[in-house]
Amino acid sequence: MPGTPFDSALLSRLFFTGEVGRLFSDSAEVRAMMLVEGALAKVQGAAGVIPELSAAAIHRASLELQIDPAGLAAASGQNGVTVPGLVSAFRELMQAPEHARFLHWGATSQDIQDTALMLRMRQVLGHYGTALDAILAALAALAGRHAGLPVAARTYGQVATPTSFGAQVAGWGWPLLALRGELDTLGPDVLWVSLSGAAGTGSELGDEAPALRAALAQALALNDPGRTWHSDRTPIARLSAWMARAAAALGKMGEDLILATQSGMAEVRLGAAGGSSTMPQKQNPVGPSALVALGRHAQGLNATLQGAAAHRQARDGAAWFTEWLALPQLCLTLASALFHAQTLAEGLGPVPETMAGPLGGAGLIYAEALSFALTDRMPRPEAQAAVKELCQRVMAGEGSLPGLALERWPDLPQTVFDPAARTGQAPAEARAFAQAVAERGAADA
Repeated sequence: MPGTPFDSALLSRLFFTGEVGRLFSDSAEVRAMMLVEGALAKVQGAAGVIPELSAAAIHRASLELQIDPAGLAAASGQNGVTVPGLVSAFRELMQAPEHARFLHWGATSQDIQDTALMLRMRQVLGHYGTALDAILAALAALAGRHAGLPVAARTYGQVATPTSFGAQVAGWGWPLLALRGELDTLGPDVLWVSLSGAAGTGSELGDEAPALRAALAQALALNDPGRTWHSDRTPIARLSAWMARAAAALGKMGEDLILATQSGMAEVRLGAAGGSSTMPQKQNPVGPSALVALGRHAQGLNATLQGAAAHRQARDGAAWFTEWLALPQLCLTLASALFHAQTLAEGLGPVPETMAGPLGGAGLIYAEALSFALTDRMPRPEAQAAVKELCQRVMAGEGSLPGLALERWPDLPQTVFDPAARTGQAPAEARAFAQAVAERGAADA
């Protein structure tokens, strides 16, 4: 198997990352760093820190020059960071040493690379928001349409009591809706600009350092943290945690769909399924399985990033390198999970005839309802004991729970064994979820 599935010719369609994948290419990183260098020169020229003519030349060059990432490999391997090789290549390509000498003035490699990362993370979060909106819209439509469709709820893998299919769908959607709401504020809170110099003091920028950082943030539409964050990796940790939580929520949806599509008891239809090389009858839940695998992968990557958040002293190369290894993979992991979830949500449908199976037959699913219905004629402990005795008879093959109960208590309300009457608040919760998604959409419009 390849080192990473996301850019593998074999596996890239199974773990598809779309536009997010393009943001983590070498060329995208080089382009982002050049934009930061150009913007830095522009604000320094406006402040009189470097000559305005040189600032204009650098800024124009940052938009026009093409730097081959492969040409930076040797320098990156030697220096442990890409920026020194980038700056050297940039200066050489400018062919204007009188201006090029002001490139990267007072900044350090981490300033440029961290700021360039945040430029790309802004786009990443935008793609996540768009995907979540599509998933939520599809789930809301499904939940609203099937709010009252009875289905067996299961606990510990066993049939428990009736719920509704719409409520099950809403159960997948509510965490995603909360995460989507968090995304509205996450970006402004963590998409920071960095301009602090070699040891985080901004010493080579003089008294203008805070104003230059603020101006650079404005030029790049990022946020000014008001301080250095070279060794404060709170923004990375928060981004990582949010992505891991989103992947986990999508993984739960995948887990449920795998179980709901088991042979002989499939309660849902997937919009698309995979085939077997030797068993033509199989319709494998490929999308749900990918969701589960991606959710698990995200948790490991998040653990690595949270552990790397403790940067030593003013700068920490080892911890920074760890971020390079794990953060792009986590971003791509969630992008792929969102792709699968959207495909599933838009193609998913219930199979009512299969759902009806556990709701009829022996009727054991109504045991709890029967025990409560009997409390108007006997204490609850006695009611529970009576129902337990009937359940044992049912399991011994003596009949169904509704049949045996009505033989003993003919005046029992028929609603005790009516699945539509036993779903409790499930339909209301499904409709509430659909309404919440609609209200969010209206607010965004």
